[in-house]
Order: sequence, then C-alpha cells, then structure tokens
Amino acid sequence: MLKWALIFFGISVIAGFLGFSGVSAGAATIAKWLFFIALAIFVVFLAMGLLAGEVLF
Repeated sequence: MLKWALIFFGISVIAGFLGFSGVSAGAATIAKWLFFIALAIFVVFLAMGLLAGEVLF
C-alpha cells in the first residue's frame, strides 16, 4: 500500500509540474489517504507484535 502511495505522490508531482492542478490535487489526496492507512496498519501490527509475547493469566 505504501508503494501505491509513492506512485500517486509521483503522479501528483509530475502533474503539478506540468500544470495539471486538478489531477495533481486528486493524486495528492489519494496518496495522503493511502499513506495514513498504511501507517495505521503498521501501528496495529506493531502493537500486536509487542503484545504477542505477553501471558494474560
């Protein structure tokens, strides 16, 4: 998912450089959402990994 965020970020930068501001804003929004979703998934898996060794008795 982070790979797709970087791809959309690249599209946004290139479109912004070429003057396509609407396409650039749309791609940047998609990249931002994908980045935050990937970050949330990372935090969930990090918490699961840290809690995996605990014994809950």
